[in-house]
Amino acid sequence: MSHEHDHLNRTGTGTDFNFKNDVLAEFKSKTGLTEETVRLISEQKDEPDWMLERRLSALEQFEQMPMPMDWPGQPDLSEVDIDEIVPYLRPDVEPEDSVDSWDDLPKDIQDTFDRLGIPEAEKKALSGAGAQYESEVVYQNMKDQLQEKGVIFCDTDTAVQEYPELVREHFMTTCVPPSDNKFAALHGAVWSGGSFVYVPEGVTVEMPLQAYFRMNAEGMGQFEHKIIIAEPDSEVHLIEGCSAPHYGSHNLHSGCVEVFVKEGAHVQYSTVQNWSKNTYNLNTKRAIVEADGTMEWISGSMGSKATMLYPASILKGPGATDNHVTIAFAGERQNIDTGAKVYHTAPDTHSTIESKSIAKDGGRTNYRGLVHIADGAENSSTSVECDALMFDAESTSDTMPYMEIREDTVDVAHEATVGKIGDEDIFYLQNRGLDAEDAKQMIVAGFIEPLTEELPIEYAVELNRLIELEMDGSLG
Repeated sequence: MSHEHDHLNRTGTGTDFNFKNDVLAEFKSKTGLTEETVRLISEQKDEPDWMLERRLSALEQFEQMPMPMDWPGQPDLSEVDIDEIVPYLRPDVEPEDSVDSWDDLPKDIQDTFDRLGIPEAEKKALSGAGAQYESEVVYQNMKDQLQEKGVIFCDTDTAVQEYPELVREHFMTTCVPPSDNKFAALHGAVWSGGSFVYVPEGVTVEMPLQAYFRMNAEGMGQFEHKIIIAEPDSEVHLIEGCSAPHYGSHNLHSGCVEVFVKEGAHVQYSTVQNWSKNTYNLNTKRAIVEADGTMEWISGSMGSKATMLYPASILKGPGATDNHVTIAFAGERQNIDTGAKVYHTAPDTHSTIESKSIAKDGGRTNYRGLVHIADGAENSSTSVECDALMFDAESTSDTMPYMEIREDTVDVAHEATVGKIGDEDIFYLQNRGLDAEDAKQMIVAGFIEPLTEELPIEYAVELNRLIELEMDGSLG
């Protein structure tokens, strides 16, 4: 197998996220989105009739819905051409049930994930590792002790076949229906792969589950679907890592995450995304949190030409809690529009949002958030903190918080700061023996520490590496 490698300036980490492999496709759908394509995808997957019906219903809604427009400062989506996107591509790999170990994977896919560090991460005794290459999950490993506890961790296509009742109940029904937005409808029509996590009542998954997703082919979309179901008093942490190499045509990523946090359960969902500079990253992520449940969103958004991402939580039961920690990095010709949404619909619910953004070389970051406290959600509280750091006068950073408070007996706090890396800060650190670039990286590392301290050590290290590469201008 031959490989093409786009050279990256190294930072001494040995990490290269901009390589691409020649693609051997077993099956590739036509470009664009038609009923024929949707039926073909479903047929290729041997799906039950009810899933095909949901796909076709989502397609109908997609065709009727307008593109999201007219938000102040939103990324320009005019170059997103669905007719030029390949919705589904399956790599030439044996069916998953015959791939029992890492060594059984084809050499080119091994090389791809090897360079992303997956074998290393697997050796660190994490609970499980799944890898999605293009649209199919090709490697899935689960520790025996979790299986004995009744924990399910598999790709979503497998879940449709083996756990149809669970999927049918939760897939784009009450959490993220296709009618939510145009790209959710697109996703519902052509989704493929993703992760399915089910944790039985009272079970704690002590180590994080992890999944990696990578787009390798030019001009394709990736529409993985993730479902996390945490039964009462259970606990789980899922980490998602994403990357794409650089190509000239515009790639589209439109994934979906649905999280169900039952009474007293605790779910943490962490994502470190490093999309290539030609990718439009348009995701829909949402959680429904029952009484005394806790949902935590930890998000690092880098790369992409444009990102629109606003993880949302519906605090449905009394005592429900929601925490967001997000960081966005925008460089030249990038528009990273991220934020969070929280709906307090029950009393004694609590939320915190901590947003960090970094802009350089004319990049644009924007925090776009919504906190809604409904009438009757008494004794609820929310705290929103947005901090922006800019490298130069050409970059921009905006904060657009929106709060709808319909209840009197609540506690609401909001704070926003915008700062620039000052010459005096760099001068101070240079006097302590650092050069200018190392000084800037140290300032940024301190700025994003609230995020990195929430991640397992190998992911925190990787996030810092990615930001170092972004600051060097060497990605994409």
